[in-house]
Amino acid sequence: MAFGDRLSGWRDRLALWRAARAPVAQGFARLSEPRSIGLYARGKQMVAGNFTAGAATVEAPGKAIWDVPFPDPAARIEVHGFGWLDDLAAFGDIRAQERAQGWTADWIARFGQGAGPGWAPELIGRRLTRWVMQAPMLTEGRDPGPLLQSLSLQLHYLSGQARGFEALTGLVLAALALQGMEGHIAPGLKALAALCEAEIDLGGGIATRNPEQLLEIFTQLTWVSLALGEAERPLPTEIASALERIAPTLRALRHADGGLARFHDGGRGAEGKLDGALANAGVKPMANAFMAMGYARLHGGRTTVILDAAPPPPGDHGHASTCGFELTSGRRPLVVNVGSGTAFGAEWRQAGRATASHATLAVEGYSSSRLGPSGQGDFAERAEVTTLRVVPGENGAGVHLVHNGWAATHGLSHVRDLMLTSDGRHLTGIDRLAAVTTAEKRRFHLHPDVEARVDLGGAAISLTLRSGEIWVFRHDGAAKMTLEPSIYLEKTRLRPRESLQIVLSGLAFDFDTQAGWTLAKAQDTPLAIRDLEREDPAGQI
Repeated sequence: MAFGDRLSGWRDRLALWRAARAPVAQGFARLSEPRSIGLYARGKQMVAGNFTAGAATVEAPGKAIWDVPFPDPAARIEVHGFGWLDDLAAFGDIRAQERAQGWTADWIARFGQGAGPGWAPELIGRRLTRWVMQAPMLTEGRDPGPLLQSLSLQLHYLSGQARGFEALTGLVLAALALQGMEGHIAPGLKALAALCEAEIDLGGGIATRNPEQLLEIFTQLTWVSLALGEAERPLPTEIASALERIAPTLRALRHADGGLARFHDGGRGAEGKLDGALANAGVKPMANAFMAMGYARLHGGRTTVILDAAPPPPGDHGHASTCGFELTSGRRPLVVNVGSGTAFGAEWRQAGRATASHATLAVEGYSSSRLGPSGQGDFAERAEVTTLRVVPGENGAGVHLVHNGWAATHGLSHVRDLMLTSDGRHLTGIDRLAAVTTAEKRRFHLHPDVEARVDLGGAAISLTLRSGEIWVFRHDGAAKMTLEPSIYLEKTRLRPRESLQIVLSGLAFDFDTQAGWTLAKAQDTPLAIRDLEREDPAGQI
């Protein structure tokens, strides 16, 4: 059953009928501290009547959250997962508690018998997780009976429906938290253990290659691990092994600023979420791997470079980003992908998947992996990596990567060599393309906070970060260099942010055309900069 479907099938109605007649929990076995942290600013705005879900915000003072006219249908469904409880808890005053209790009671009265769009298994799992985590706020000064009755009904119903990580996590956490629901623990853990074995590969990756999705799975597994520890129950070895495999992968996909690399529909992750999940998992750090989940990682000093070194994943969320990279210096992103356009509509979503939305070479009018005639869904033609190797150097390390993304359309391959010095101050790149009279461009999308200006009569571009660091981009003169408008897409913002991109463009007339470039810290930039400025959390709304 997909998100938004109602309980229309007779099997679903029968399962709900049985769940409504199953035993009700006698109380809470234990009340744990909330482990999912919300945004104070968003909770404050919600109390004032400004509602945010996904990228949509609506002013609706005096309305219950279920009656808010979100323009995006997905947002109207998303609120049934109760993720907003975390934001109200983060704000934490009596008004926030009143709204949390009132809206929860309203949901039970209006939707608690199977009505509305909130009965997809993953949404039920998300809702159960938030209800048991925020139970102290929801029950203080109130009769817990209606909440316990609804929790029990949803738990019994979910026990026959849960298949994915979020649904099974909610099932196990609720069963552990409620007196009399212990019979659901073992089956839920067995299913979750089997899912870990099936979905988490030996390298700690997942098929979608979405780093943020991997973080969500990891976070949910850490919650299960902590809850089992509090209940003095053993953690299944399959789940423990999955945590041990995922942790080094996430560390390898983490930039110097603590955020994740933004590839294949994934964002950077909520502030502090990755560090918190890694701390909760208790998996000892290891040296960062060069390769993880199809990404190559270079790091030196305070600089990280993460490169997509594999074909796009199957499915409709993959991006044509093979050979694209992101670079972060300290706490400041410098070179980025445009990001996921999913929250901004079909056109932005399609644009975000294109090769031109990534920091890599693009042949004019063609992505390295291409969609079919419908312009949607999985890629009909997919770039394949034909060569990948580590390139050791005297003062750093690099990567040599070749993909054949334009072999079918133009008979060419893209060869990219990157080399990062051990102090992290100098990144050298060489891009080669075998082509005949084909227009080509190399794009370097800049983070919106980066100030860029053309220097040295057009021979270089200076890039100033908010920390005060200055980087300088130069090229070998084989192409024309321009500074052009770009876009930066973030799921937590209402609209796309304007940014800039460096574009190297030219015509490839030979069978082997090469262009070189460098991105280096200015000589007078110190090795370390005191960088304490942070974004206003309200700016994320």
